[in-house]
Amino acid sequence: MNQKNILIVDDDSRNIFALSAVLRSKGFAVVSAPSAMEGLELLKTNANIHVVLMDIMMPGMDGYEAISQIRSEPSIANTPVIAVTAQAMVGDREKSLEAGADAYISKPVDVDVLLGLLNKY
Repeated sequence: MNQKNILIVDDDSRNIFALSAVLRSKGFAVVSAPSAMEGLELLKTNANIHVVLMDIMMPGMDGYEAISQIRSEPSIANTPVIAVTAQAMVGDREKSLEAGADAYISKPVDVDVLLGLLNKY
């Protein structure tokens, strides 16, 4: 199996650390960005990213805006994006999907659900 490269975009280093550790233990390669702007730059300059895990609640540019920008950029528009949010409230899933996310998962992340999603993309 080819190794999948996952981009984690999250302003909380603890979330990046925890997700990276789990994904690496499952054979994924992981790169991360502490902001949506940096995540977009990484995605534009790294053609090997297979899936983006996008935190929604971030300062500056939030995940909804970042997903919209990904979808409007032809070179990266088809990259699968999984919205990851602690804001698991009514309507959040729909709002994430409307912004262009392919899937949605709430924090704390259920590793089995996440792995299922990653294997799907």
